[in-house]
Amino acid sequence: QVQLVESGGGLVQAGDFLRLSCAASGSALTSLTMGWLRQAPGKGREVVAGIHWGGVNRYYVDSVKGRFTMSRNVAKNTVYLQMGSLKPEDTAVYYCAAAPWGDSPSGPYDTWGQGTQVTVSS
Repeated sequence: QVQLVESGGGLVQAGDFLRLSCAASGSALTSLTMGWLRQAPGKGREVVAGIHWGGVNRYYVDSVKGRFTMSRNVAKNTVYLQMGSLKPEDTAVYYCAAAPWGDSPSGPYDTWGQGTQVTVSS
């Protein structure tokens, strides 16, 4: 069973950078399509970024393209979300998610971490 533990959230100012980490256990990243999702207050959960288990295909929602970069370290079984030029509208709980042998980095995902809060002040 896959388990995911996120870290790295916090309170930052608009324009700042922040990096989220997600350590996976129970399965290797080479068999997991991994994603970062977020849920803002009063809104549904959206896929922000994803990496296919093969390591090549990636997905970014339009609102973060050019600002966020998702990467993975197979040796550490950890994925990252590097967030730059942060905006107040990026404020949300960010979740790491996994889909064993998932076909698409845009989802769906069936295993979730506990979430980490990111708050961007203006």
